[in-house]
Amino acid sequence: MPLALLALAIGAFGIGTTEFVIMGLLPEVAGDFGVSIPTAGYLVTGYALGVMFGAPLMTVLGTKISRKRMLMLLMGLFVVGNLLSALAPSFGLMLTGRVVASLAHGAFFGIGSVVAADLVAPDKRAGAISLMFTGLTVANVVGVPLGTLVGQSLGWRVTFGIVAALGVVGLLGVVKLVPDMPKPEGVRLRHELAALKNVQVLLAMAMTVLGFGGVFAAITYIAPMMTHVAGFADGSVTWLLVLFGLGMVGGNLVGGKYADRALMPMLYVSLGALAAVLALFTLTAHNKIAAAVTIALVGALGFATVPPLQKRVLDHAHGAPTLASALNIGAFNLGNALSAWLGGLVIAAGLGYTAPNWVGAVLAAAALALAVLSAGLERRERAACTPAAGTVPAERPTVATQ
Repeated sequence: MPLALLALAIGAFGIGTTEFVIMGLLPEVAGDFGVSIPTAGYLVTGYALGVMFGAPLMTVLGTKISRKRMLMLLMGLFVVGNLLSALAPSFGLMLTGRVVASLAHGAFFGIGSVVAADLVAPDKRAGAISLMFTGLTVANVVGVPLGTLVGQSLGWRVTFGIVAALGVVGLLGVVKLVPDMPKPEGVRLRHELAALKNVQVLLAMAMTVLGFGGVFAAITYIAPMMTHVAGFADGSVTWLLVLFGLGMVGGNLVGGKYADRALMPMLYVSLGALAAVLALFTLTAHNKIAAAVTIALVGALGFATVPPLQKRVLDHAHGAPTLASALNIGAFNLGNALSAWLGGLVIAAGLGYTAPNWVGAVLAAAALALAVLSAGLERRERAACTPAAGTVPAERPTVATQ
């Protein structure tokens, strides 16, 4: 695999760290600014919304320049946003810094996926995409726990300063390692938008919303579930999230490997198993060992869907994949927000802290149903383009020669 993928993975590591580390530092941030925990939670919501709206916006703005230069600009924006967060004298400026950093998120992964796929042979595209996303998964194993520890020990501003430094390293990596890949000739914004009319692209995005939404329905409420139901101490939540991150790393690599061999079967297996495991989580959450194993499985099965879904978007948006790829990253965050809201509703209804697992199972099962529908439509399209058996194509008229 090309060294350029390392630069993309470093950028992904920084982005993954800044996205999730805030969840462990909300009490410290709220205390410093004198706001409530729910108000501090806007730092999470604001980032997610910034990813959703920033992905298409930044991708559209980048249609006029080369992909390498756009990646450089995005990493620069990421650095500025995290520096602003680290130095913010008020909560409003801290929130602004979070939104600025989030604008780079969707477009970086969207454009980065296209670049990663173009760097390798067609039969290795999903593997290359998964290697880039490894930076995001490793962030949940290393970056987020360490960032939380540093923030709690030395102050949350130090954490965001370190994340900004990671962004500088990622920027230098893009400058030095990513080859100069000019924007393909003839690609215009209308071509990018036209890709969104493709039913298969839209179905893949819907699978992303529902499939990864299933994961976050459970993981968003993992702390109260593990402390109140499984009986873990509050301090154990950190290493449980590390288990989740390790599962993400393994699932991402396996998903990338097998998606290059059999993409749709990989989606069937991962989404079906994810729905089953989330349903079982309502039972295993009552036992510490079983709960820990289940958390790792949820991370593995959830992220096993990422490379095949991202590759499916690229395959069906061929000729104009950049905007569709970036929007698919936004779809992950839409799924996160949707599932967190639904999970909160069932808890508020008095169904208990394990109820979000059922929500997640239903969402994952719905994603599996869409995968079956997508494959069926694809088979029908192929059959329509294939001459029926036993028919003979009409002969072309011949031109008499003297």
